Formats: sequence, structure tokens, C-alpha cells
Amino acid sequence: MKYGFVTIASAIPEMRVVNVEFNASKMLEQIREADDKGVEIIVFPELSLTGYTCQDLFYQQTLIDATEAAMVSILEKTRSLDIISIIGAPVHVGDLLMNCALVIQHGRILGIVSKTYLPNYGEFYEKRWFASTQDLNPKTLRYAGNTIDISADHMLFRTAAGVTFGVEICEDVWAPVPPSNHLALAGAEIIFNLSATDEVVGKHAYLLALLAQQSARMITGYVYSSSGFGESSSDLVYAGNALIYENGTLLAESKRFSLTPQLVISQVDVEKLRLERRKNTTFINAQRGEKAIIVDADKTGEREFTLLRDINPLPFIPNKDNMADTCEEIFNIQSHALARRLVHTSCKKVVIGISGGLDSTLALIACAHTFDVLGYPHSDIIAVTMPGFGTTGRTYNNAIELIKCYGATLMEINIAASVEQHFKDIGQDPDNHDATYENAQARERTQILMDLANKHSAIVVGTGDLSELALGWATYNGDHMSMYGLNAGIPKTLVKCLVAHEAEKTDSKLLRDILDTPISPELTPAANDGSIEQKTEDIVGPYDLHDFFIYNFLRFGFTPAKIKMLAISAFSGKYDASTIDKWLRVFLRRFFSQQFKRSCLPDGPKVGSVSLSPRGDWRMPSDATRFDLEED
Repeated sequence: MKYGFVTIASAIPEMRVVNVEFNASKMLEQIREADDKGVEIIVFPELSLTGYTCQDLFYQQTLIDATEAAMVSILEKTRSLDIISIIGAPVHVGDLLMNCALVIQHGRILGIVSKTYLPNYGEFYEKRWFASTQDLNPKTLRYAGNTIDISADHMLFRTAAGVTFGVEICEDVWAPVPPSNHLALAGAEIIFNLSATDEVVGKHAYLLALLAQQSARMITGYVYSSSGFGESSSDLVYAGNALIYENGTLLAESKRFSLTPQLVISQVDVEKLRLERRKNTTFINAQRGEKAIIVDADKTGEREFTLLRDINPLPFIPNKDNMADTCEEIFNIQSHALARRLVHTSCKKVVIGISGGLDSTLALIACAHTFDVLGYPHSDIIAVTMPGFGTTGRTYNNAIELIKCYGATLMEINIAASVEQHFKDIGQDPDNHDATYENAQARERTQILMDLANKHSAIVVGTGDLSELALGWATYNGDHMSMYGLNAGIPKTLVKCLVAHEAEKTDSKLLRDILDTPISPELTPAANDGSIEQKTEDIVGPYDLHDFFIYNFLRFGFTPAKIKMLAISAFSGKYDASTIDKWLRVFLRRFFSQQFKRSCLPDGPKVGSVSLSPRGDWRMPSDATRFDLEED
């Protein structure tokens, strides 16, 4: 296991009902192929050695004996392989015939898990042939040359790398209380399901929802392998479903109704699952009293790690399929949050600084939505543009037009003279464009907004976003401060997305021009041609990279080395490894050094799964030593 990833395969082999030797040979081919590709655990469908649709042939001792002989052959031929295989087969246990999953490695059976819930309704009549785990008394079983203790107790398996997994069979996951509930609470990080799900209209969508929900509730990886072409079609059709989930997210899936065998491979991030469980106190409380038998797998050789998963470079951006709905939901969160604050404080006006940039644009849009919800006139949004030494004509004009477009009350206050007077008061050389030069402008603007709020019995709405807060890209007691930080839970990439949604919805050329404007605080003079000289991303780095760092660092607690590895994959073709390394180091340095700004943030609504509120999701000492980027 490298970076917490476990390479998993769900197999749908070529098979023939009752032809055990043929089925074993085809499964061996996929086991070898998976082992060559670095797969650590592979799972096959329910009763994969015989076929699920043998019906009353399960009564035939010839079939049962042939199955055991085939298992002996598989064990012998996989003796030199590190891969763990999970194979479905009927197994006699005393007077009972059990529908079982055999977990094997290095030519030996690690354990046998039997099916608990046997469907006996509709098209199913498994109780005709098989007994349930609930009917099983603990026994020592001699099978395929191995002596195994088999019982009704929950059984877990642990790899040499410490990954714990459990097994359930088909109907088990459809039960009101699936065995995987107990397995996960007893420590299973991945659940494997051997299945033979037939196809009827609408069932597949239900199956996907069921597995997604089960993996999310139990915070597990969930790997599903279901019978495909080759099973009898006397009454039913089996489409072949190989599905791999991680905490509710579908990582990989097979092609349904394929006539050829399939091997679906992906990687489950067990480290992420462990971190999620560690933070989830509900899951921790539910674990109490859960126990299971744990079987240790054999040690394996070292393998070179290759990331097989696609990594989303923009984790904060909604899926395209529900982009519009998600954007509207975010606007609703912002507007209802601000509405509650206005009602509570008996304020019917807000004051907001408008620069012509993305953040203040989003905040103004959200304020307009809020006033619509409350039935307040937009004219009670006091929108102040405060041009200074670095304000360009483009952002100035966009700020004016934006305020007019949303019907807010426009105030223009040029801060140049007051800041120059302040420079004289403190002895600052105006030609020295240092931090004092920049921050004096930001603090002057905040002072104006705060005093206007007092004058008009309003509150100041802050415009700074989550990305700026993470990087400390705000002037302490300047734009860092407001009476309500409306954008505090929204990272820069999502700010762009929301403004783009509004531009599309309103067909606004103005908003599209704001989206195309370089991100800048405009605190140093413009270039000779009047264009923006001070570009934020040239100084602190690209926001798409920083938002990727923020998400993986805060949401999952990943190490810097793992974040770098993921970023190299996610941004392949856009940023090279050295560029990612450079800006990741900047992120780490700034994130740790700027916590003091986040420790005294104003209130603001949480929007997504990542928040930097010192009262909510993120509590951190302001003088913590930063993590280093060390290569694994």
C-alpha cells in the first residue's frame, strides 16, 4: 500500500454453467492478469466456480466434488502469487450446503465466509439448496487440502499492509441490517460483495443507489462483482456488474451486457477512509461492542506504485450534470444566511465595497438575492467603490456598471487623498510600494465601510473568499474584517463558477468581462498602458492549484507528499512537477503563518465540506510549526 491506496479488481469472467474446470481456468487467467497489473485483492461473482444458475444440480455430489477439485487446482496455480482472490463456490459443511466466498492467497485458504440472507421470493428460491450462516454451528472444516474454522461469527481479513476487509454475498447487502454494517463497525475498511443480480427494468438504478449509500454510511470502499454473460437465461438475464465505490463515490464500473469477460481495476484510498472515520464521532460511537474474527493474510513483495485513479483537479466545482442546481443552492445558502443576520440585527441595509473583481461581484449578487428573499429594495444595498493608486479603468468602470445593474445605491469615494495624508502622518514614503503602502489602502477602505455602516444603521458585508483566508491573502484589520463574511465558505475556483452561472443565467457581458479580468488587489500602480500590473496568481500562485491543496489538506488531512503526487496526476499537461512543488511549498508556508488572521474571522456561512471558521470546522494554534514537503 502506497499513499494509502489499495489496488482492487472486480472481475466478471467468461463462464459456463456447471463446467467447473472451464470456469476455474478462466478465473485463473484473470487472477494472473490482475496480479501482473499490481492488483492486491480481486473478487469474483457469487458461485463463480459453478455458476449461479445450476439450480437442482447443486444437489449432485459430482458437482460439489468437482468444485472442490477445481479449488485445489486454483490454489496450486496461485501459490506463487501475492494477490488475494475471493471466489464464490458451494461448500458442504457437515449436513449443510453453504453459498460461500473463499478468500485465498499463496495457495492456501485464508477463510470461508457463507451467505447470511437467502432470498426466497419472486424469482429467487435459494433456500431450496442452501443453508444460511444463521444455521451454521462452528465447525472445523477440511476443504481443498486446507483445515479451516468456519462459524457464524463475523470474519475480517487483514492484509500485510494492515488493510482490513470483509465479505458479504449478494442478498446480504439488500437486507434491512446487512452483515457489512457489522463488518465495517468491527473495522472493515473495504467490503467485497460476490453477487448474482438479475436484471429487470429499474433494478440497476436502485442497485447503484444502494451500493453508494451503503459505502457512504459505513465510510468504506465497496467492491461488487455480479454474474454476467454465460449464466443460464432460462428465466433471467445477468448483465455483469463490476462496481467499485469509495465512501459513496463510484470509482469504476464495467460495461453492462457485455459478451466478453471484464476486469475492472481501481484504487481505494484507505487512508482517506480512516481519516473520515476518525473525524466522524457518530461512526466511532456506533463501533462500541462490535467484534469479529480477524484473519491475517500473508506478507507480500514490494511493488512499484502507479496511480490508477483519475483525480479531479477542481474538487470544489459541482458536477456538470447538476451544476446549475448546485449553484442555485449555494446562492440560497448565502442569501438565507445573510437574511437571518439582517433580521436578527434589525438591519435593513448593508454596506459592501465593490472593486470590479470576482469576490465583490459574487457578494453583491448574493446580497441582491437576499434582499429579494426579504422583500427589501436593492437601493438599500449601499455599494461603495473606492478607487485608489492601483485602480484601473477596466475594474473601475465594471464596478460602476455592476452597482447600477443590480440596482444598488452607488457611492464613490476616492481614497487617494486620505491615504496620502495618512502616509504623511506616519512618515511613509509614497514611492516605497511595500506592505505599508498596500495595507494602508485596504485599511482605509475598511474604515470607510465600517463608518458608513454606522451612519446608515447597516452591516458591512465582507467579500473575501476561502482561498484568500487559507493563504492569508488579506490585510489584517483591513479587507480581512467585516460584520458578516458572506464569501468565507467559498473558494476562488467556486467563486468563478458561481459568477459564470449568473452570467449565463442573465446573459451578462459585464459579468463575463469581470470573469476575464486578472485577479488583483490593485494596491500598486497600474502598468504604463493602464492594465493591471499586480496579479495575485503571479505572487501567491494559481488558485486552481491552491484550491486543490486546500481541499485535500483540510478535507482529508493528506500529507504534503501525497497531495503533491495527486496534484501531479490531476494537473498533468497543465503544471509540471516542479511548478506544483513550488506552489505547494508556498501554500504550506502561508497557511501555517497566517492562522492568526483566521483565528479572529467574522461570522460567515459554511457552504461546502471545507470551512476555515475558527468556531466551526478549523481550530488551529496560530504559532504551529508548518509541515514540510518531504518525498516519500
